[in-house]
Amino acid sequence: MPKQPEATQAGRLVRVGECLYRYSSNSAYYAVLKHHGKIFRQSLKTTDRAIANRELNALKKSMAKIDPGAGKLTVEALADRYLKSIAYLDDKTVRTRKSIAKQFKSTWPGGMEQAIQGVRASEVQTWLGLHSNRVGKATLNEYLRFVRQMFTLALNDRMVVENPAAGIKQRRLDKPIRETPTWEQFQAIVKDIRAQKLNADAEDSSDFVEFLGLAGQGNSEAANLKVRDVDFTTGKMTLYRNKTDTGFQVPIFPQVRAFLQGLIGRRQLKPGDSLFRVRDAKKALSSACKRLGYSHFSHRAFRRCFITRAIELGVDFKTLAAWQGHKDGGALIAKTYSHLRTEHSDRMAEKMVGEQPKAG
Repeated sequence: MPKQPEATQAGRLVRVGECLYRYSSNSAYYAVLKHHGKIFRQSLKTTDRAIANRELNALKKSMAKIDPGAGKLTVEALADRYLKSIAYLDDKTVRTRKSIAKQFKSTWPGGMEQAIQGVRASEVQTWLGLHSNRVGKATLNEYLRFVRQMFTLALNDRMVVENPAAGIKQRRLDKPIRETPTWEQFQAIVKDIRAQKLNADAEDSSDFVEFLGLAGQGNSEAANLKVRDVDFTTGKMTLYRNKTDTGFQVPIFPQVRAFLQGLIGRRQLKPGDSLFRVRDAKKALSSACKRLGYSHFSHRAFRRCFITRAIELGVDFKTLAAWQGHKDGGALIAKTYSHLRTEHSDRMAEKMVGEQPKAG
């Protein structure tokens, strides 16, 4: 039986039974066992002795099923196995994970021949620390997610007793400053892009950007849109997201109807044709913003422009959420844009002016 862990400033683990300890500061129970020469400690997440005993027994049974031979698998072999297991995901996700795997293999402190059963949380933290000054918080969280998912695979296949990355918290991201163009700025950007006659892609890029602002959709939805997805008879168009490959319908707004009819007629498009010849307009958009002296607006900025205008025109959050393909009933939009609703309400309240009742 392992020796009782040393006391800490916050409290100490007190042995109350075989392999069972209780933390003195909060009365929480812990299991402390020795498994294949390694001391293993895990919180049982309870302060009830009876529940702790049941959880301890379940943990012992689970550990007994661990294949000791599988635990000798190296971290390099586990990384390769993990990459094979995610091959069914979208291309962008797979590329990201492969890029992280490359960094993992070249910088992991324990080396690629380290057995996966010997990996500890402190080593994961050390590895993340090596990259903390090189990459941003969001990327560092992706690094952590990679290791966590990799060891979750090993845990589910009963190769290891615990996931060394499970208890490590992600870095809290700074709240980004998202610039949103006004409706007038959006119109000016479209006009500027279209006016660049020496640019062979000017018309295609301006069409793409104009649709983003008029329909309030992202570049992924726009890029995947085909003529057959637009039904002028029902007044609906079906859009698809890359991540989910799930379609959702939105109304063909009056401003969008005129635009799409003009686009389809001008280019004589057929049902199977894509509506847009470009999948993004980053270069044209960046150049237009620079010429006009605007902040650099991303594709997403035009979705925010659309939502902002819709709220100012009185469209409710639930309806807006449906137009965006959200299934949360408007919770996300309400959280993100609630300040606009308040400002709009205040402006409308100022219009409630009438004759004052006469005294007497």
